[in-house]
Parts: sequence; structure tokens; C-alpha cells
Amino acid sequence: MIVRNFLDAPSQAQSIHGGKGQGKNARVFDKADFDTPLKFINYVELESGATIGAHRHGDNEEVYLVLSGNGVMIVNDERQAVKTGDIILNKPGWEHGLENTGDEPLRLFVFEVDRIRNS
Repeated sequence: MIVRNFLDAPSQAQSIHGGKGQGKNARVFDKADFDTPLKFINYVELESGATIGAHRHGDNEEVYLVLSGNGVMIVNDERQAVKTGDIILNKPGWEHGLENTGDEPLRLFVFEVDRIRNS
């Protein structure tokens, strides 16, 4: 059994994917922890007004699970309000970013998974 507390994971305050403002980014699990195509699980906090800059992941899928707060997710130039409890799926090659539009931190988990290729 492997148990980690995401609140205790080492984190860095940084601009995430070139976004504005500061975000707390903590790697809870990394590729080496998994026996599947799961690449990582990160815990992220964005301060009010901060963003995760628009970016793509090529052949990976990414899932954002909003734990608390409010924001706007931008996927391929489409904007969608997101809130506590929302789960956002970003397919391979989709450009995506996130903005905290609320007054409180936007807290989320980010999961990234490699695409499985059939031979």
C-alpha cells in the first residue's frame, strides 16, 4: 500500500506553464510510482487572478479535478466556468489553460496519462 498526503507533498510557488501570478504545484505521485500509463498526480493551488498558461500535451490526456474554488477553463479557445466538483478532460493535442476568477484559491488535482498504443 502506498499512501501520501497531498497537503504534505513538497511544493513550489511558481508560474505554471507561463501563466500569470503564482501557483503552488506539488507532485504527489510521479511516473515511477505507477505500473500503468499514468504519468503524474499533482496538487495545484492558484491564487486569485492567477492562471495556468495555455499549453498542449501532444499524445497525453490530462484531467483536472476541482476540489474548491471557481475559475474559467479554456480549451481550444472555448471558455467554460468551472467550480468545486467539476472534472475537466483535456484530450491529446487540445490546447488548454485555467484562470482563477474567484477571491479564494482554486484548488485542484491534475492527472496526466500517456496514450496507450495498440501494436
